[in-house]
Amino acid sequence: MGIIRAVTSAVGGSLADQWLEVIEAEDMSETTVMAPGVIMRRGDKRNQNKKGSDGIITDGSTIMISQNQFMLLSDGGKIVDFSAEPGYFTVKNGTAPSLFNGDFGEVLNDTFERIKYGGAAPFMQKVYYINTQEIKNIPFGTPNPINYFDGFYNAELFLRVHGFFSIRVVNPPLFFSEVVARNANRVDIRDINQLYLSEFLTALQSAVSKMSVDGIRISHVGSKTQELSKYMADVLDDEWTEKRGFRVESVGISSLGYDEESKKLINMRNQGAMLSDAAVREGYVQGSVARGIEAAGSNAAGSMQGFMGVGMGMQSGGGFMADVSRNNQEQMQRDTPAPAAADTWVCGACGEKSTGKFCANCGVARPESAGRFCSECGEKSAGKFCANCGTKLG
Repeated sequence: MGIIRAVTSAVGGSLADQWLEVIEAEDMSETTVMAPGVIMRRGDKRNQNKKGSDGIITDGSTIMISQNQFMLLSDGGKIVDFSAEPGYFTVKNGTAPSLFNGDFGEVLNDTFERIKYGGAAPFMQKVYYINTQEIKNIPFGTPNPINYFDGFYNAELFLRVHGFFSIRVVNPPLFFSEVVARNANRVDIRDINQLYLSEFLTALQSAVSKMSVDGIRISHVGSKTQELSKYMADVLDDEWTEKRGFRVESVGISSLGYDEESKKLINMRNQGAMLSDAAVREGYVQGSVARGIEAAGSNAAGSMQGFMGVGMGMQSGGGFMADVSRNNQEQMQRDTPAPAAADTWVCGACGEKSTGKFCANCGVARPESAGRFCSECGEKSAGKFCANCGTKLG
């Protein structure tokens, strides 16, 4: 039993009249992974096959395959032929399998040889369609926080991840043999999601750990969906692609959260980073003084009582606050880059130092010849240092 490509002249608007049966895929939604083949217009008066039996595909019937569908023809529970090419194909019980591989390549021939003798009840001919589109919007969520060592914070943090992922069937015969239950007539992604969700979450933890090893900051994980998809594909390649015929296509993170301890550590580290800036510290000091004075003005015992308390506090702690403020100011001055020193030259006529093109004392133009005048002794030198006194020339 096999299929051959239907002749072009036989394909037209009256297709259902020209063959005994015309088989197409049952309606497939975006979550349908596998659907059975059904007879087009069964019961319609235009359908010439009135005596067909369930489980028997009449010799000469036509199978229609649409884009992004992979057709499997089974007989007695074993795959006898398939096609990955859209079009029309005629069933011929006396022919060998044709195996139309389409874009899937010759790898399907090897798969066919390994799984074609699946064996079940004889004389049960069926057509199945595998959806080869990307199956999207499969939800996932980590039941427990995933540990993540972040080198930036130098701490072991914990995060929760929720989102959606998608899969794609890349080896339909293998998928049919290893994933689809033998008595299943139709498969939705929700039917098998629970079966593999635990494997997905285990792989997710491995992928997240690999991102940690690669030095990605924990706050950047949510924006690294492409990298996460690649990590997931690497981790699940053997288990899903090689053994079951489907792969992770993409991973999208909808929410990323930290546990309470991780939040405290991150906030503490961020506050420390801010307070290492002298300008931020000085603003904090001045703000605390202002808040103290504001609180004194609203003292329930009277504003004068409050200000007396402020005065006493300033006498006891004022020296400390002054020292802190002075240290902040000194660090800000050290952190502020000094302006570049002006190019100073000494006038050869009057001996005055100037920085412009003319002497500020007598108006003599600055010499344009090679070399510069030393600002200390007035000697002219061509190098970086004065040849007379060794002073560095500006």
